[in-house]
Amino acid sequence: MAQKLEGSLLKTYKQDDNPNKMFLAYKVCMTSKGRPWVSSVVRKTRMQIAQDPSLNYEYTPVMGMKSFVQASLNLLFGKNSQVIVENRAGGVQTVGDSGAFQLGAQFLKSWCQSSQIVYIVSSQKEPHGLIFQDMGFTVYEHTFWDSAHLCLDPNMLLDVVKEPTWRMASPTVPLSRPVWSGRHRQDSLSLQHAPHGCVFVIGSMGNCQLTPSQWTQLMTLMKSKEIFPFFDIPYQGLSTGDLEEDARFLHYFVSQGFEFFCSQSLSKNFGIYDEGVGTLVVVTLDNQLLLRVLSQLMNFARALWLNPPTTGARIITSVLCNPAMQGEWRQSLEGVVENVMMTKEKVKEKLRLLGTPGSWDHITEQKGSHSYLGLNSQQVEYLISEKHIYIPKNGRINFTCINSYNIDYITSSINEAVCFTKDSER
Repeated sequence: MAQKLEGSLLKTYKQDDNPNKMFLAYKVCMTSKGRPWVSSVVRKTRMQIAQDPSLNYEYTPVMGMKSFVQASLNLLFGKNSQVIVENRAGGVQTVGDSGAFQLGAQFLKSWCQSSQIVYIVSSQKEPHGLIFQDMGFTVYEHTFWDSAHLCLDPNMLLDVVKEPTWRMASPTVPLSRPVWSGRHRQDSLSLQHAPHGCVFVIGSMGNCQLTPSQWTQLMTLMKSKEIFPFFDIPYQGLSTGDLEEDARFLHYFVSQGFEFFCSQSLSKNFGIYDEGVGTLVVVTLDNQLLLRVLSQLMNFARALWLNPPTTGARIITSVLCNPAMQGEWRQSLEGVVENVMMTKEKVKEKLRLLGTPGSWDHITEQKGSHSYLGLNSQQVEYLISEKHIYIPKNGRINFTCINSYNIDYITSSINEAVCFTKDSER
């Protein structure tokens, strides 16, 4: 039997017969009733599509639905953006974001054989490392989250890009954690800085607040070292509530003449999690190069899945191509983000009123539905074993799981866990 990589927390939760048990680690956005959130316009569109007698259920092209890909690109960059007008951005419809990374990794393995080191930089541990690892890449993971200072540190990204130096690996330094490939292993050394020509997979850029000068420094370093960016945008619009703002950092790289891949998932921000709808976005220097890259990606896609599914793509295309429906969808995203921000404020205020030791400003300083509570491993274990509140070991929870029915129990339990561990330390 293969070793199970994840899901043990959910399994333990389901086996718990305590009536007060709670699970705060769901990947999807939840409603106040504890159900997965789905945009209201998606439900209506799904019904319309199901009742449309004119639909052709023939196999889709290998590259996917052209209308879906174009609508996705327009959403990401803007219909009148430089890269769209110059016709040097394209894409392939994929089976979710994992499909986009699988396809992109296949291309990089075949056509960028000198770039066999991948750095994954995000606010959390990402599953993409396994995809690159299985293809023989040497993978290093870095996180923006600084558990010592309870903040997301944008300087970490700059530090990783700087000139390479080798240092002894230290178990007390969490910034660099190698994921070993089967043939490559660094037992006593850990690569602290990115080498020339490596691949940079960057996620959660909305939480990495760089200043204009830091942006300039980052792109200058990446260009000088010929680092290839592979961006991850898993929930555009659910970070700030502003679709354009959540993808604004891409324009920095476009304006500076970067070529890059981008995994664009549209399952989470539409609430169609079971459909697995995504796009591998490609940006090149000119249209001829774009066509060549897409032709190679088509060959890989043919071997991976041949024809992508259409139901989710049809729903998304219908919404994005109809101004009224898109407006309703945008409002639903804003509603989710406003509820998340309000929940975070309430959690912080309740902890303050309870007199919970420490500062809890970091809760509201983070963007998006999933954010760090800032608890240590002992406090997390206390919540699970004593209060039956199930959260990941790193303390990063889904704030949409907190509602008016459970917020008092959750905050009082956090206060109890923090106070208990403070007392035990004495």
